[in-house]
Amino acid sequence: MPVDESGQENNNKQNKDKQEEQVEGEIENIEADEDAETATFEQAESKVEEELALMKEKYIRLVAEFDNFRKRTARERNELLKTAGEDVIQPLLEVLDDAERAEEQMSQSKDVAALKSGVELIFNKFRRILQSKGVQEMESVGKEFNPENHDAITEIPAPSEDMKGKVMDEVQKGYLLNDKIIRHAKVVVGNKKV
Repeated sequence: MPVDESGQENNNKQNKDKQEEQVEGEIENIEADEDAETATFEQAESKVEEELALMKEKYIRLVAEFDNFRKRTARERNELLKTAGEDVIQPLLEVLDDAERAEEQMSQSKDVAALKSGVELIFNKFRRILQSKGVQEMESVGKEFNPENHDAITEIPAPSEDMKGKVMDEVQKGYLLNDKIIRHAKVVVGNKKV
């Protein structure tokens, strides 16, 4: 029996050695897997950091571009506001020149009919310029009173039943600019006979 026991001991020892080798192999495999996972994680982390840096750079550029756009549009808006009336004022300067010439002629000329004709020409030119810029006179007399278009100065007795609530007289003309009211007409409205 002593022979068998030493054979068994050898077998047990060999089995133990094999098991230890297997465990060591499995530990090495686990460590290798962990190293591979760590390397993969580090690569992924590095890739995410690169993408983040790229996104930050794009964001900074976008913010800078927007800031430049905002400044440029503000500057252009200021310039536009400064010169907005230029296209209206230039033609009006021609009317001013005509009015100054008419003023000179008034002091030198005795022909009232010629002066009247000259002043009428100046007014017609002025009206044409305003019309070309979209300004229109508001028609009020004889029309129904509308508080959105008219400012009532006073009321007077209506001469007839059909003139009740209508504009009898216009104290100051109203004007539209491209169909938008820029000045309400100041009017006298007819009411019931007292």
